[in-house]
Amino acid sequence: MSLSGKKIAFLVADEGIEQVELTEPWEAVKQDGGQPVLIVGSDSKTVQGFNHLDKADTFDADLPVSQAGVEDYDGLVLPGGVANPDALRTNPEAVAFVKAFVDAGKPVAAICHAPWTLVEADVVRGRTVTSWPSLQTDLRNAGAQWVDQEVVVDSSGPGPLITSRNPGDIPAFNRALASAF
Repeated sequence: MSLSGKKIAFLVADEGIEQVELTEPWEAVKQDGGQPVLIVGSDSKTVQGFNHLDKADTFDADLPVSQAGVEDYDGLVLPGGVANPDALRTNPEAVAFVKAFVDAGKPVAAICHAPWTLVEADVVRGRTVTSWPSLQTDLRNAGAQWVDQEVVVDSSGPGPLITSRNPGDIPAFNRALASAF
């Protein structure tokens, strides 16, 4: 399946993202003909990448979430890392953006700690998901069924919800998002 001509939003916080969870899905979208767009939860022009706890590269944001419209994108990717989703879930505009994607029936993909933002948007109730293991209680408390699998595609809601556990699962995550998007 090709992403040719599709615009895919990548929502991040400027506080820091797990670099590989941004760059590898980003490249997969580009290689499949899609157009990735980096949306930041603040007015910052750059975001900080991390290799676990060590600072890595910085990335230029295309626009702030306050200027992004769900109608302009075909799918949403939420990279993980601990700081990224923790910051996004306290940002009302970012949470509303995520919820609007799900409500519109558009595919949303979240890896590692990123499902924290899905919890805050109240979009996991009744859905089967996976994540970094430390989030399983949060996800269950939010009404999700948590499973330990490299990737889960739940199509029981308005749109597909793709979740994955960690950077080691990125190849499966990328295949699932390309298929769903």
